[in-house]
Amino acid sequence: MFTHRSDVAPVEMMPGVTRRTLSTSDDLMLIDVVFEKGAVVPLHSHPHEQIGYLVSGRVLFELGDERRELVAGDSWLVPPNVPHQVTALERSLAVDVFSPPREEYR
Repeated sequence: MFTHRSDVAPVEMMPGVTRRTLSTSDDLMLIDVVFEKGAVVPLHSHPHEQIGYLVSGRVLFELGDERRELVAGDSWLVPPNVPHQVTALERSLAVDVFSPPREEYR
């Protein structure tokens, strides 16, 4: 199965944050997330393992007890149930993979 990003309508997750579900299977889900400058994904956790890559921009990523400023080219691993938060320091594009897929993102 093939999907082009332009064929997927963005979904607003919260003010200044949109996602596109690009591909999904029984075990994995690939999404992209656009953050407008100043947008915040508030502290949350989920049972899914999450791996991500910052394609462009700059964000402050808080993961458990760590706070790190990430720039394009950085990646992250969020283990299941670990609290995390993201604040966009400038307009940014990230790609995330979830396992298992997040049902609410289908």
